[in-house]
Formats: sequence, C-alpha cells, structure tokens
Amino acid sequence: MAITADHIRTTLTAYLDRHPEEKPGLAPALDLLDAGADLTSRKEFRGHATAGTILADPNGRILHIHHLATGKWLLPGGHLESDDTTLLDAARRELTEETGIPADTVTPVGEGPLHIDVHPIGANDAKGEPDHQHIDFRFLFTTTADIGELQTEEVTDAAWRTADTLRDKRLKQRVTQALR
Repeated sequence: MAITADHIRTTLTAYLDRHPEEKPGLAPALDLLDAGADLTSRKEFRGHATAGTILADPNGRILHIHHLATGKWLLPGGHLESDDTTLLDAARRELTEETGIPADTVTPVGEGPLHIDVHPIGANDAKGEPDHQHIDFRFLFTTTADIGELQTEEVTDAAWRTADTLRDKRLKQRVTQALR
C-alpha cells in the first residue's frame, strides 16, 4: 500500500512530540495536510514530502552524493514513489537507487526521522516544475557496506565525510548524539 496522508501526519506528529521547538517551521506542512493536499505527489507544488538518508559508516562518517542536477554535494534521497509503503522504506529505496548500497546492508537508527527539513526547490523548466517546497523526512541508518554502482542519471560521485561537514547545525548535533 502506498504512503498515505495519515502516515505522513503520524510521522510528523511523532517527530514534533520529540522536537516541539520545530513546530513553527513545520506548521506549513501540517497546514497542507489539514487542507487535504496530497504530499505524496510531486505535482503538489505548495509542498510535497521527500525521503532522505543520513548514512553513517562504522567510523561515523556520513555518505554524501554529488547530485547531477544541482551540482551540489547532498545527502541521498528523493521523491516518493507509488510502491513505497513508509517514509523509512522510501529513504532506504532512494539510498539504494542512488548509491548501489544494498538495502539489506543498512540498519535504521530508530523508526522515526532524525530530522525534517523544509527547503525551497527552484523551478525546473525541463520538467515543467515551478518553484516549490520539499518537506524532507531524513532517516539515520548505519552500514558496514561501501558505495556500490552510482545512479549516473542523478549522481556523479559519492564520498564519506565527517559529520562536521553537515551544514545544518541541528542535523549535525543530532547525528553526532545518535552515533555516540
């Protein structure tokens, strides 16, 4: 069964129960759910859910990918697909697709997202997409596996970097604490 609005709401609510200080920044996502928006659809340009992965190796290094479309080093992740059943599974699928790391070699650290980030995405005329928002549910995983075959349509390189290189201060703090 595909990811539902109820699953997104339950995940978001549980996250906010743990991190109530983030409610102002995530209120627009709750407002969209209250308005009946389909956050699973990438055609919902007011904002839609994406699933991201924070993958740590045994040394606490975090996997980054060089994203072809943006030309930036990012954490693995992407849009939801109709056969995804949970946000956690979507994050794992995206990781496997982009990096070639088998899904059965990664272990989630907890069941809920470690971080939820809302960020703007610029217009993409080639895809007919206007400026819009991503509501990125980021899950922490660990692995002993190494990088596999990259999805060259989206990823040009991958590298393990220390957690200190994470740009988001809150994310960096949470990753560091979770990996202790």
